[in-house]
Amino acid sequence: MESVILALLWCLWCTLHSVMISTTITNYLKNKMRSKYRFYRLIFNLISLTTLIPVALYSAGLKGQVLFHWDGFLLIIQSLLMIIVLTLFFSGLKKYDMLQLSGIRQIKSGNSHAILSATGDIDTSGIFRITRHPWYLAVIIFIWIRDIYVSTLIINLILTVYIVIGTVLEENKIIAEYGNGYRDYQEKVSMLFPFKWLFSKKLF
Repeated sequence: MESVILALLWCLWCTLHSVMISTTITNYLKNKMRSKYRFYRLIFNLISLTTLIPVALYSAGLKGQVLFHWDGFLLIIQSLLMIIVLTLFFSGLKKYDMLQLSGIRQIKSGNSHAILSATGDIDTSGIFRITRHPWYLAVIIFIWIRDIYVSTLIINLILTVYIVIGTVLEENKIIAEYGNGYRDYQEKVSMLFPFKWLFSKKLF
């Protein structure tokens, strides 16, 4: 029963998160809120965070049977993967416009872009030469390098599927704004796992 509740809570949170940033909802709110829509990104972030807290707290109270434990030489692999996670995070931190991500820039300027770069343009330098979404990739790797219990397996599966689907939907918005410029970028760089970059380096 606990597993069902856990899965339901995370599915509900993911659904709420998706609905709030869906094109249908955002376009409707733009028309209704007009100039006040510049506050929406900040409101969205606050709602996402406050609704995540009780779900995360409930999840933390569940463990269940251990399915996989990082131990022995696997700890070396775990450490290497954690280094990759941190590299992806800090590399992305240098590229993303944190004021726009938080919603502050929209409040100040009233403008927003589908791409969260500092310029609002397509940035293909640095980490974006390897993966189009370094932070999403970092989250996927991070959640899977923890010890796996029944509860974490449920959460990981839901979040992984959600991130992949959400990334595809996000890219549709980016294409709608940037058109062929972003399509050309998609041809060169992988969405998440950097297969194209690895093949170009002949690592596979």
